Amino acid sequence: MSEERNELCWTPAIGRLIDLALDEDLAHGDVTTELAGPLGRGVGRIFCREPIVACGLPVAGWVLERAEPEVELDSAVSDGAVLHAGSELCRIVGPAAAILRVERTLLNFLMRMSGVATLTRRYVEAVQGSGARIVDTRKTVPGWRVLDKYAVRIGGGGNHRQHLGSGILIKDNHIAACGSVREAVTRARASAPHTLRVEVEVEDADGLLEALDAGAEVLLLDNMAPAEVREMVRRVAGRALIEVSGGVELSSVRDYGEAGAQLISVGALTHSAVAVNLSLDLEIR
Repeated sequence: MSEERNELCWTPAIGRLIDLALDEDLAHGDVTTELAGPLGRGVGRIFCREPIVACGLPVAGWVLERAEPEVELDSAVSDGAVLHAGSELCRIVGPAAAILRVERTLLNFLMRMSGVATLTRRYVEAVQGSGARIVDTRKTVPGWRVLDKYAVRIGGGGNHRQHLGSGILIKDNHIAACGSVREAVTRARASAPHTLRVEVEVEDADGLLEALDAGAEVLLLDNMAPAEVREMVRRVAGRALIEVSGGVELSSVRDYGEAGAQLISVGALTHSAVAVNLSLDLEIR
């Protein structure tokens, strides 16, 4: 598991992503606003049309700083706030034309990030009290990993590996290349830094016992039914941390938690999250 913090720190990668988003929308100007847009100052009110977990407000501020520094962001809530339909996330105040130019870029970031946070919260609530923790995967939108994983944390989930260098996870192709679970785990343990646990993916009872005997510290049970997970948990008897992955849906996630999984990794948090429905209403003042 990677180190987790519930604040979002600026990184050059976020800056590049914002610049790309602005460039693809504004590189050729905004002909509509230039020809028919309003003059003077305005207030843009961003609100949600459905219940959400708000996420992405720091990014909204950075978008304005880079694109329209005359526009000010006034946040009504903070990331992590649970909002009902009709609630206001924030207001942006400044030249009306500038608000119109940046409207779509702001909404795109806020809608996706809030979508990830909202879906994550549903999974977290589904396993509440079971002892299981919901974590993400590396199945993120290319270039969005920092933001996707931040949104998972805001939704109450945890982060698995941030990148390939942040953890040892021996999967089926590693095992095939090494020849056996035992050989792959033995090689990893021989040179692994003491700060990194060795996790190995297992598909059956034989692989589980082989991984345990070789010294694996985390076992990833892949594509198993809850009843199979329960039996594997019994066999492990506390000798390793148990993670479940593969085919876990909102309708079945609690069954896995109650089967004894300590971690449940869900790729859908980031690869299938639906953007929430947000709107911006502009008032001229």
